[in-house]
Amino acid sequence: MKKNVLLLLLLLTSLSLFSQNTTFKNPVIRGDMADPSLIRIDDTYYATATSSEWAPHYPMFESKDLINWTQIGHVFNKKPEWTSHSFWAPELFYHNNKIYCYYTARRKSDNVSYIGVATANSPYEEFIDHGLLVEYGTEAIDAFVYGDNGQLYISWKAYGLDDRPIEIIASKLSDDGLRLIGEPFTLLKDDEGIAMEGQYHFKHGDYYYIIYSPFGCCGPHSDYAVSVARSKNIEGPYEKHEHNPILQGNHLDFVSCGHGTGVTTPDGRLFYLCHAYLTGEGFYGGRQPILLEIGMSQDEWPFFITGRTALIEQPMPFPNTSQKDFPGFNDSFDSKELKMEWTWNFPFAEVKTQTKKGKLLLSGTPKENNQYGSALCLRPQAPNYSYEVLLLNTPNNTKGLTLYGDNENLIIWGVTDNRLQLRMVKDNKETIAYDTACNETKVHLKIEVEKGCMLRFSVSNNGKKWTRIHDTPHNVEYLVRWDRVPRPGLIHIGENSHPAIYDDFILKNY
Repeated sequence: MKKNVLLLLLLLTSLSLFSQNTTFKNPVIRGDMADPSLIRIDDTYYATATSSEWAPHYPMFESKDLINWTQIGHVFNKKPEWTSHSFWAPELFYHNNKIYCYYTARRKSDNVSYIGVATANSPYEEFIDHGLLVEYGTEAIDAFVYGDNGQLYISWKAYGLDDRPIEIIASKLSDDGLRLIGEPFTLLKDDEGIAMEGQYHFKHGDYYYIIYSPFGCCGPHSDYAVSVARSKNIEGPYEKHEHNPILQGNHLDFVSCGHGTGVTTPDGRLFYLCHAYLTGEGFYGGRQPILLEIGMSQDEWPFFITGRTALIEQPMPFPNTSQKDFPGFNDSFDSKELKMEWTWNFPFAEVKTQTKKGKLLLSGTPKENNQYGSALCLRPQAPNYSYEVLLLNTPNNTKGLTLYGDNENLIIWGVTDNRLQLRMVKDNKETIAYDTACNETKVHLKIEVEKGCMLRFSVSNNGKKWTRIHDTPHNVEYLVRWDRVPRPGLIHIGENSHPAIYDDFILKNY
């Protein structure tokens, strides 16, 4: 009897151990979130990333376990006064009980990319901008801030647009983090002609390390990777690892990967959050954040513990942790405030939204000869998904669903002047692929996305029984922009006095 009980206990223990989650799957944050930055404050991790031509600027996320992330807001709800667009590569830094964000944007006076700085007392509040910090040459991007023996330093990528090698430049920084001190100096030079950016600095033992990204960052043919250099002096000279790159894609799991930030856990382990394109249909999720652990070799070089090839499956950072699913998104517009996941095409239109009695009123003022109104969109989280909405058939406007690349490349599945139309816009040239009368006062519309770029379109009068308009899906891979992928959402074309009216937006991932 005792022997049977012992065997049963051993079996239950084995089953318990077997059932524990020992691995997770990348990406850990779903959606187009390039150049992620990561910090830890006490037992909580915070991350932000490039928002490019979408507002609000720099989405902010939090996590307790590095695996499951929740969006908590944005660094900026309105763009800083000195900026125009191209909000890239934000870098978070915690110092003197303040959160700093060093960010890249184009200066509106000349359209040159430089580095600004903003601060907040908490990651849950909007940051206060302190203006331009690094104005250097014809381009200064990809800031990183780090400290050594009480002295702050900031580094950045320089000469990326000049007929000379790219360099990683650095300068001392004032203790308040708001002013450069002394003359800038060179840390690394791209003497191989393979590019160099997205640097992350850390110290271990006798060495200062710079982890950086060579090669091409963006698009289906990108070959972004991760390399490392080290020096016993913080100002150099730095030697590059003879076996660079130390991390790269291989077209099995990821096309390419790079530009990230490391964070140390309370027990001293180092994790690196960078972005990567998934292979195949996963590419249409854009550059998504992936997490990998870094170890140190006996000869004092950092390495990724799962190898030089970036892999989807990784060891779980902490015990008793499970990775949550990505269920999708819905908005019944019952709140006074728009949900923080919504984004809009700010260089092309000023978007105006109002939620009222469970309805969304969407309008806006187009910019720069934009004839396709205002788009309110979401970052796609999966290559296969559907999204639908109930719209009121109001006059004097166009309203409906969109898959939006930019103001000259988009899909409109909607209603205009009592006509239900499918409008395909490529390089600002429009084709009407479907056109029929629509006199209903309420219309349910749906777009189904397969493999990231294959679209099917449906209509319903009750939201339950759907009619597809075409048997063959439409290929819209042309909507991909050089540094970002198209986003699903809602659109309005018309005057502000005639807003589009929506109810019950639902997006489901498959």
